[in-house]
Amino acid sequence: MNAPLPPQEPLRPASQVMRLQRMGSMFPTRLSFLRSLMRRLSEEQVTVTRPVWQMDEDGYGHGVYSLTLGGFTYSLVAFSNRLDPSRRTDRVIAEAWDSAFVLYDGVPGADDIARLHANAPLQEAGRFTAKDLVLSRANKSVRLFAHVAEALRNGTEIDEEMVARIGYLMRTTAVYGNGKFGIADRSVIAQRPGLEGPFMAEMLTVWLIRGFTHDLVEHVGRADLDRRLKRHIGVGNSTGLGMAPFLVSHPELLNNWMMVRETALARVRAVRHLNDTQIADVIRLAGRAARHLEEWQVPDAQQQARIEELRRDWADLTGELGTLLRQPKPLDQLIRVSEAFGMECQELVVSLALEPFGKMIDGLTDCMGMTTPTPLNPTMDVADLRDLIDRHFGWALPLDFECQRETAQFWYVSEEKLEPRLGLRYEEDGGELESPLDIARQVQAMSFDLNDYEKPLVNFLREFPQHRAAIRRVQRLETHPYAEIRDNLICEACKPIDMLRCKLSFFGASKFDPKSDRWTRITLAQGAPLRDELVDADNWWLPVFSE
Repeated sequence: MNAPLPPQEPLRPASQVMRLQRMGSMFPTRLSFLRSLMRRLSEEQVTVTRPVWQMDEDGYGHGVYSLTLGGFTYSLVAFSNRLDPSRRTDRVIAEAWDSAFVLYDGVPGADDIARLHANAPLQEAGRFTAKDLVLSRANKSVRLFAHVAEALRNGTEIDEEMVARIGYLMRTTAVYGNGKFGIADRSVIAQRPGLEGPFMAEMLTVWLIRGFTHDLVEHVGRADLDRRLKRHIGVGNSTGLGMAPFLVSHPELLNNWMMVRETALARVRAVRHLNDTQIADVIRLAGRAARHLEEWQVPDAQQQARIEELRRDWADLTGELGTLLRQPKPLDQLIRVSEAFGMECQELVVSLALEPFGKMIDGLTDCMGMTTPTPLNPTMDVADLRDLIDRHFGWALPLDFECQRETAQFWYVSEEKLEPRLGLRYEEDGGELESPLDIARQVQAMSFDLNDYEKPLVNFLREFPQHRAAIRRVQRLETHPYAEIRDNLICEACKPIDMLRCKLSFFGASKFDPKSDRWTRITLAQGAPLRDELVDADNWWLPVFSE
């Protein structure tokens, strides 16, 4: 017999949650994919081995890491290459990298390693098979890697301030899965225990890469890193426009991620009282968040100003936290009080509120995977469709798409790299190649043609077949309320980095370091357990260097 569901408050409405400004203020939570993966590895008491390590004294060669998860064995095959500094770039147009990686299905033999040695460093230009699950590449953080290796070799002090500021020895520029470039389709692993959740294979790859970077710098430095420093060293990542359209092209998945997060929040808001231990835990975590914010420094002036505002808001909000947490329904009160502060503060409070209640909410992560796509319903009553439009897209109907501000940008796919890009409609060529991410404009046009239409919807679909996609997106919201971003994605004010931060927060990213409104650097797996620390797999929310 199933246990009764915990009580919960009403979910925050999609009209509040699904705005780009809020999505671009999100933080990782215990529901993030990396956190879920670490719990799974811990539950199964996974052991990672390194059966192959063929590196010269300068750290060039290859290694293999293997583990068994859910009854299947996987191996990270890692290649470290000599790279001319002039060829080192984070941009997707790069053709060479310091390191290349493949997550392999099974344990590779000598022939498999030879094949991957010839192809993995080529990345997109290589040839791969269904045994290759994830493809990745990375460049060194040259200053930190060289400094740590030299300090280990000479027995001198490592500059801890540099470690805290940079936070990673290597920075990935892509982690590809799901059949890209000839690697295994998602269907190969979609039902496998441990990898069935979204992006689990990619997160496993990132965590193993992080361990490889530790091993490589220790190999070059000929000494072991201090465990405290090692745990703080994560994996960097550079992420750009290629990731942003995913949230639009996978609406059911977006809904499921957001629905789980909002359901978890609704559950903890319904908690009637906290005991002394729980209060102390929330206060401790709030202090950790404050230290994390102090360590979060970025060159971008706009983002740094946001961080400094958040620090002030956080100090003001948490100054009387002990008193607030002794009130009835304390976490609901905390969420309500936070609404007087900035958006980043509000979303950091959400992350804080979820953290101590794993037993209540962790099981929700089973609902974050892809569900059956919503089919078009041609039998829907036209009046019901109009009602859905008014309720969910009422914000889009008044937009003036004759105004250049509302159509200033267009999405397209680059011919060279087959990656999503964003163009300026009135300054650049290529508008005729526009990708259909103009959801607000599509729905408005459909709504206009639907006005005063009196025949059944099936007739409308025959007369206006160009509106099929828009109708399906509107109908989907009847059962998937968080499936749509409630903003115009082609307007002058649209900032793709808000979509990037939303998705990256679900990955478990922190230390967002924007380089423009179109790409950012982040840190993954910072503070995560090392290979021999999986017994302590869940105490690294917003890691800080001082712990």
